[in-house]
Amino acid sequence: MGIAAAIGILSPFPFYYWLWNWPQSWVELCGSGRDPSKVMAYVAHFFKLIQFLSLFSVSSFHWPPPFYFWPLFAFGQFLNFRVYQLLGEPGTYYGVRFGKNIPWVTEFPFGVIKDPQYVGSILSLLACLSWVPFQYILLWVLGYVFMIQVESKEDPSTRAKPLH
Repeated sequence: MGIAAAIGILSPFPFYYWLWNWPQSWVELCGSGRDPSKVMAYVAHFFKLIQFLSLFSVSSFHWPPPFYFWPLFAFGQFLNFRVYQLLGEPGTYYGVRFGKNIPWVTEFPFGVIKDPQYVGSILSLLACLSWVPFQYILLWVLGYVFMIQVESKEDPSTRAKPLH
């Protein structure tokens, strides 16, 4: 079960890497008239389900959670909600890579926390340490750290051109 869980946890990161580096291929795959950010959101939600099922398969739950669970989980989810609230679906799901104009945002948490969507997700994962073996949390966090590194290098010349 451990190897299958690890594969499930890592499953979305090659997809995100491909989208970030070759967005035009995704736009073409989605086809004319389909929003590549919306389609990416659907695929990303499927991968997130695979990740959660993988994590649940190696977890052991007990109640109540430790004291650190609530602040870490609450602040992590707040950051994720705030990023989505400020950027919307196109901003959250690589819209800028698919040729969309995403407004520059400086409101909290942007300008205060670098990569707040990943920081929020990492905090939420760390909140679950009492239920999930450390190596699976670490694996997921390393996937996020990898994506932070990948997304830190954005070449505007590689952005996709919209299909008409």
